[in-house]
Amino acid sequence: MVPMMVEELVACKSGESEEAITGVVREFVGRLTGKQTIYQMIALVEEIEKRGGVAKDPLVYKKRYLDLLQEEIKDRIEALESGNTDPDAYAVPGSRALLDGLKERGYKMYLASGTDQDYMRHEADLLRFSQYFDGGVFGALDDYKSFSKKILIERLIANAEFQGEQFLGFGDGYVEIENVHQVGGVTVGVATDEPDCTKIDEWKRDRLVKVGADYIVPHYREHGALFDALFG
Repeated sequence: MVPMMVEELVACKSGESEEAITGVVREFVGRLTGKQTIYQMIALVEEIEKRGGVAKDPLVYKKRYLDLLQEEIKDRIEALESGNTDPDAYAVPGSRALLDGLKERGYKMYLASGTDQDYMRHEADLLRFSQYFDGGVFGALDDYKSFSKKILIERLIANAEFQGEQFLGFGDGYVEIENVHQVGGVTVGVATDEPDCTKIDEWKRDRLVKVGADYIVPHYREHGALFDALFG
């Protein structure tokens, strides 16, 4: 995403260095991580227009990004589809054990992502995670105002399925942490240093704590200790 956006902004010939433009892009991409991808593209449009460029519709940029992304990950997708790769190789360490533990405790689980829904559901199936989410697997729609993580939470509360304090949310984006925190739920921020997933990324940690993360973890390897903290 970042190189694509930098290329678009450099083409505006604003006189800024590529390094400076990259800094601008990294800031708004990071700030909007967790929201639907279209919001990052809307921010790109705003930056193009600031520099006197003629921007396309945000959906055009999103389509270009998704095409680039699919090309980048096609080998991984093919490896998963062939069954020759362990799905857990592409998950945050300890994810499956965490989900098993939550399922054993009777949690009804929902998976929501800013990634487009068709891609999201296909990847969740390939990673063998869909089976855990009896509440559903949700992703972004072209009509982006019709779905968000906040809307999903509000629907569950409005339908009297849950009260706000019954929510337990996990995520590496500030959006889901903030949304669950705002309704009174408990939140676990995943501040992992991708792709190694071995230690806490301090920038992510700071960002997640500021929006209400109750716990911060670098991965789920220590899910036993996390469960002790969450459930006593």
